Amino acid sequence: MTQQELYDLIHLDESYRIERTVSTNDMDKFQEAICAFANDLPGQRKHGYLLIGVDDQGHISGLKVDDTLMKRISGIRSDGNILPLPVMTTEKVETPEGDVLVVDVTPSFDTPIRYRGRTFVRIGPRRDIASREEERILAERCAASLPTFDTRPCREATLEDLDIETIQKDYLPRAIAPNVLEHDNRPIEEQLAALHLYNTQWHCPTYAALIMFGRNPRYFMPGALVQFVRFEGKDTGGKILNERRFEGSLFSILPRLESFIQDAIITKRPIPISILREKDVYNYPYKALRELLMNALMHRDYQANTPTRLYQFDDHIEIMNPGGLYGQARPENFPNVNDYRNSVLAEMMRTLNYVNMFNHGIREVKSLLAENGNPEPLFKVDYITAFAVEIPVAKDDEPQVNNEFGQVSDQVTAQVIHQVLTKYSLSSDQVASLFEALTTPMSAVQIRTLCGKKDATYFRRTTLQPMLDDGLLIPTDSKSSRSPQQKYYLTEKGKQLYMQIKSENV
Repeated sequence: MTQQELYDLIHLDESYRIERTVSTNDMDKFQEAICAFANDLPGQRKHGYLLIGVDDQGHISGLKVDDTLMKRISGIRSDGNILPLPVMTTEKVETPEGDVLVVDVTPSFDTPIRYRGRTFVRIGPRRDIASREEERILAERCAASLPTFDTRPCREATLEDLDIETIQKDYLPRAIAPNVLEHDNRPIEEQLAALHLYNTQWHCPTYAALIMFGRNPRYFMPGALVQFVRFEGKDTGGKILNERRFEGSLFSILPRLESFIQDAIITKRPIPISILREKDVYNYPYKALRELLMNALMHRDYQANTPTRLYQFDDHIEIMNPGGLYGQARPENFPNVNDYRNSVLAEMMRTLNYVNMFNHGIREVKSLLAENGNPEPLFKVDYITAFAVEIPVAKDDEPQVNNEFGQVSDQVTAQVIHQVLTKYSLSSDQVASLFEALTTPMSAVQIRTLCGKKDATYFRRTTLQPMLDDGLLIPTDSKSSRSPQQKYYLTEKGKQLYMQIKSENV
């Protein structure tokens, strides 16, 4: 944008398209303005402009726009406060009077747009919360323009096919700001229409409503289910060890799927990371599997008759959903570019905290898998009619024990035991006597006396506290460590070290 274009914009007569401000910190004001421009209540399809660094009289204030301000304002688009996500760009224009940060907002087809559950619109030069009639206009305009399947009316369905009680009790309070919902006396049909869950022209629910809150979604979409199969071996030719089907509304099956992943798929085993400590290693990280499965359900093609597949093998898990990459997403730009086959469903899952819609899920999945010791996941993005990902199981090889005293493998040597005992400033004889006596709880004074220590502070710092930190001892009263009645006893880990000392005869 040139300086002259900026000057023309500052003095534009169409006041409903311009918001001027000299503030740089009023994020609520900025986001309300962007929300209002995206809603485009006049329906002129003209861009709206937030001009930061210009006062109400059209004078440039002398602002200096730095990278921090640019990043903060640009981050509004994807921070999740404005939903559905607005289309906007930011640009710094330098003038002799100072800098101006120009936020260019494109009118959205996916209206109403909400900022923290409130629908903002422009009424001339003024910004305000939309009335019921204005929300109806925005909803009907959206229904006429959005082509995605989940926004279409299901003309065979009625309100009786929806779990209205769940919608009113569990979803509306999350999707709509409480003070707005409190004064919303519209019929339920109009409330649902404002959220793209009901079509007022055909007087029926949309497919998005049936997918998320339908009493029997499969009656209208036969493929709307998740099929889990556990195969023996490394491919589908193996014996079927377990099989489950998850049917019903997404609202009802998503919590069940979370529990199923946690309880039936995720396993853990302890491996030693030092002589005195163990670490739990999981076959798959829970958050990674959850993220991939939620994405599959959000992006799948619900017109297909194929279920979402969750197949587990000995060496990997495969998640496959009908419907390949959608819209702007292509094999060559995946996962850097994403698009939404089911925009309303994605918004609902984000509202219910099942997805974040920040386009960093794949990167987070890769990071979680790497941290857990799983090899890189394999994304099969070349399929035309499906999308699949294979997640290899964590490596079975247990690492050698690693601790501050060096590397040990299968057996603990006498030398290493001596090094460990040095950590507590005790001899093996003192430890043996102490551990034999700790078959019954003992006070700190009794333990100090048995160890031959005179200085109580030095004893606590060099012997007692390190043993507590390493899990060799445990207090009888965990709430009050300095209680006069406090006593300590030997843990299972302490007993194991004692047995190692005895077996080495050191």
